[in-house]
Parts: sequence; structure tokens; C-alpha cells
Amino acid sequence: MADKAKEEVVVEKTAKKTRKRTPAVEVSNDAEVQETATETVEAPAKPEREVSLKEQNPEKFLEDFNWHNYEEGIDPVDDGKLEEFEKLVKENFVDTLDNEVVEGEVVHLSERDAIIDINAKSEGVVSLNEFRYNPDLKVGDKVEVLIDVREDATGQLILSHRKARTIMAWDRVNKAHDEATIVNGFVKCRTKGGMIVDVFGIEAFLPGSQIDVKPIRDYDVYVGKTMEFKVVKINHEFKNVVVSHKALIEADIEEQKKEIIGQLEKGQVLEGIVKNITSYGVFVDLGGVDGLVHITDLSWSRINHPNEIVELDQKLNVVILDFDEDKTRIQLGLKQLSAHPWDALGEDHKIGDKVKGKVVVIADYGAFIEVAEGVEGLIHVSEMSWSTHLRSAQDFVNVGDEVEAQILTMDREERKMSLGIKQLAPDPWTDITTKYPVGSKHSGIVRNFTNFGVFVELEEGIDGLIYISDLSWTKKIKHPSEFTNISDNLEVVVLELDVEGRKLSLGHKQTTENPWDKYEAEFAVGSVHTAKIDEVVDKGAVINFNDDISAFVPKRHLEKEDGSDVGKGEEAQFQIIEFNKEFKKVVASHMAIHKEEEAKIVKQQAKKAAKQADESKPTLGDANSALQALKDKMDGK
Repeated sequence: MADKAKEEVVVEKTAKKTRKRTPAVEVSNDAEVQETATETVEAPAKPEREVSLKEQNPEKFLEDFNWHNYEEGIDPVDDGKLEEFEKLVKENFVDTLDNEVVEGEVVHLSERDAIIDINAKSEGVVSLNEFRYNPDLKVGDKVEVLIDVREDATGQLILSHRKARTIMAWDRVNKAHDEATIVNGFVKCRTKGGMIVDVFGIEAFLPGSQIDVKPIRDYDVYVGKTMEFKVVKINHEFKNVVVSHKALIEADIEEQKKEIIGQLEKGQVLEGIVKNITSYGVFVDLGGVDGLVHITDLSWSRINHPNEIVELDQKLNVVILDFDEDKTRIQLGLKQLSAHPWDALGEDHKIGDKVKGKVVVIADYGAFIEVAEGVEGLIHVSEMSWSTHLRSAQDFVNVGDEVEAQILTMDREERKMSLGIKQLAPDPWTDITTKYPVGSKHSGIVRNFTNFGVFVELEEGIDGLIYISDLSWTKKIKHPSEFTNISDNLEVVVLELDVEGRKLSLGHKQTTENPWDKYEAEFAVGSVHTAKIDEVVDKGAVINFNDDISAFVPKRHLEKEDGSDVGKGEEAQFQIIEFNKEFKKVVASHMAIHKEEEAKIVKQQAKKAAKQADESKPTLGDANSALQALKDKMDGK
């Protein structure tokens, strides 16, 4: 009995404890759940007392009793009711987890913020600055947001649309890249080498070469526009995105290109638009296919740059000249649409006629003259002057000059013409023997040097040669530049005249008398002159008696009376021991001066000794002594 009573007390306490700790479940939308909770907390009064399980079967009650719930203070709730409750919460509320993008609805707009309902305990706030890209935002719009702060200092839920766009944008960009889909982007501004484009809130780079298939000259016209792009490259490490608008255009053009290329034929005339102009030619857009008109195929006339003929975006007809097997390189022509100027050249142009034209090109060998549009003739430098001394064509004409010439040769089949200017003036060699007879003196201009002489121009077309040996009577000249300079005036004498060979031999030294004729007597062999040593060389020395006469002194002839040599700058007397007028050679000696004096002393002493011998008849020993003394004196002892 005691055990049974104890058991009843425990059960009763447990029941009371359970009822006391059972919470009321507040779910306004479910009346049945509320009713169940109410029954659990407070049992309604009944007319008749119900018999509980504890009373009916105490042992069964104790066996099924949940001691864990009793210890934790949890009232039992039906599992079905719990599942239904969790379902309602899941459908009506979101889990406010960080780094999770949810969709919300704009329920209110203020001057600074947008109120977003995300089905949480409270609405969230997003700054309108994050919607600057979408100025048409209105109440009821669905937007993606990221829970930034669950509760700030005022308990407000803070959301971020910008962060949500960034997270979703990378997913969209990667998807667009993988699936090669087209995306819309807003061109924000220019940058170095291209443009900055807003794609899903990400700043992507649009290279200048990827804007269009044709070169872009003004990038600013694209700023502020919304365009279609294709994502061509993503760098996940640096979060860089590259887009292309050109790729979309190329896809459409590729179809057009195949259709156009399949119909190409040589000689076909097509209409195109000038796409690009370079120094070597013009690129023409034929409707998706580009062809090149080389500068030589733009005009029959010679031009310096293609922009003299065409302009950018100009429409023009061109003819297909050639293309490769794959038809990727197309050669076009513009001048071929008109007849060749040589074919239109009249029969009134024939050899010997005079023509006028403009100098279009100058080369070292001559100048090209355009006598008619597309018709040129060459004036060789040798046909510019009667002078046999060839010069550069630039000495006679300049580009752009209007000149008159005579047609020398003409080949209509080869389309070649040679012209001459000098033929319009009389040949100066016609009366050469009258104007320049042999022996006549003239003045000319030094035009050119050679190793063997100087070319002197007497008049236009009359050149003569002065050999180096005919420049001076006295100076030994190794090169003409030692004697004269280009453009100097020289007095000359005509030495020889070859009319058939058109050659003149001139002389300059012949304009003055030969000084060797008058010096032959002055510097005769044996004559003595005073001079200074001007230069000492290995084999002797050189002395200058005047401006015309120089003499060479051999080394052994430099010896003085005391045995030393005459040095440079030292003045002494020299005796001429050789004078050759023909070879202009003079040799002098200083030693001959004092050696000759010694010879005179020997002769005088010999005469004196002989006279004394006759008078005193000296002995043989005395004679020997006198001779020995004379010998010692001569030896300088």
C-alpha cells in the first residue's frame, strides 16, 4: 500500500509540473493548433470526471511516461501539428542568413531609401544610390537583395542590392560566357584602349578593336548607350571581364561574306565603301568582305598618297583584279574602270614634236614628265644639257616644274616615251672651232675633280679637261684639290680640240710664261746662292730660292767646314751642281763651297812652296814637314 501511494504522488506531481511548463503556441492562422494548445494548458470543465490513463492503468502509464520531457519541462505536442506548423513557417518566412541572395518586393520609396519586403520579421532598407542604374524603380518591382545587417542599432534589417547584383552578376556572366549568350551592357565611359561597360553591375572592358568591324574614329559616340555584347574572356583570379560587340557583327557578316565570296569573279565590278586609307592603298568594304586597291591601281596618273583620290566612307565602284584560292585576299582596281590614257593619246604626238608637261618624279638618272593624264615620258640626265659632264637631274628641274621638251622616242605598245630638253637649244659644238680655236685663252668654272685632272666648264655644254701636269710650271701636285676648288674660276688655254669626239684639252700653266726659261741662266751650274734649309728629309734637305725654284741638297753635301751638317732654318751658301729645265730638277751643294776654297789654298800653298824651294832649296825633310803641316791644316788639326 505504501508503494502504491508513493507512486500516485509521483504521478500527480509529474502531471502538475507538465501542465505548469507547457507553453502556449501562438499561431493565429491555425485555430485547431490554438485549440489544442488551450486544451493542453487548461482542461475545460466537464460535467463528469474522466478517468485518466494513470487511473485506469497505472503500470502502463508509468511504462510510457516520458521522463526526459518531464525533466526538461516540455509538454508533448502532436507530431502532425508540429509538421504543419513548420510548413507554414517555411512558406511565409525567410531565413535571414548572411551571404544569401533573396528576392524581395519594393513596398515603399522615400527620398533616400527603398523599403523591401523579403517576408522576414520586418522589412529591409536599401539606399537608392544602389539603384542609380535603374531610375525607373517603382513600388511593386521585384529586386534581388543580400542581407547585410540583421539588426542595426535601431533594430532595422539592412539589405544590399549592390552586393546581391555582384554575386548574381558573376553567376550570370559565367553562364553567358559558357553558353555564348548575348548580354546587354551600358557603356559608362572611355578608357585607354577601349571602353568601360556595365554588365549585370560588373565593370567589363570593351577593347577598341572589339567595338565594330571597321575602325572607330570617335569613341565618344558610344558613351551612354546600351548595346548588346558577347562575353569573350573572364579572368577569375583578377575578376576581369572582356566583352565584344564586334563578335556579334562578325557572326552576321560571316554569312554575308560566304554569299559574296561564292559569287566573286575576275573582272566583276562591285560597289563598295572606303573603309581605311593607308600609304600603300585603300581598303574597300564590299558588304562584309574587304578588298585592297593598291596605290598603283587607283589612278593612271602618278600620286603620292591615296587620299588624293578617295575619302573615308566614300562609295565607289571597283573591279576585281585577282584573289587567292581561299578568296581571303581580294585585289581590287579603280583605274581599270577607265580606258588607259595611252590608248586615248592622239596621233598628233610623234617623234620630234614639242610637248609640255609637269615634273612628277625625279631620280638620279633623270626626271619623269607627265605630258597627259597618265602618260609620262623620261628625260634622261644626259638629255638635259649638251654638257658631257653628267650631273644630277635636280640640278636642272624640280618636282612640280612645268617644262617643255622634245619627243625623242615613242613606243605605243610598250607605252614608253623618251624626251629631251637640250634639243630645244642649238648644239654649242656646231661652231666650236670658231669660238674656241687652239691657243685661245678663256675663263672657265671648275666643275669636277679626277685623280688625273680638272674638268672646267667654258659654257653650258662645253667642258674641257686640264691634266694635272698642266696646272703649274713649278709645283708638284698630287691631287687637283691641292691647287683649286670646285666652282673656282680658272684661266685656261685651249691646247687640243677634237670636234668629232667632243673633247677639249685645256691648260692653266700655259697662261703664264715658263719660269724655267728665265731661271736657266740665273741658276746655272756653278752659280752660288744664299738660302735657308726649309725641310730636312732622310736623304737630304730642301731649300726654296723663290716661289718657283726649289732645290734638293743631298745629305753628304750638307757638310760644313767643321764637319757638322747644315740644320733646318739655318742660312748658308749653296752652289748649283745640276739644273735640268726639262725635268724641273735643281740640285745644290754647300760642301762644294768650302771644298773649293780648300782646293784654292792647296794650289796657293803649292805655288808658294815651289817658289821657296827655288829660293832656299830646302832639304827633302823640310819639304816633307811643310807638306805634313799643310795636310794637318786641311784635316782641321
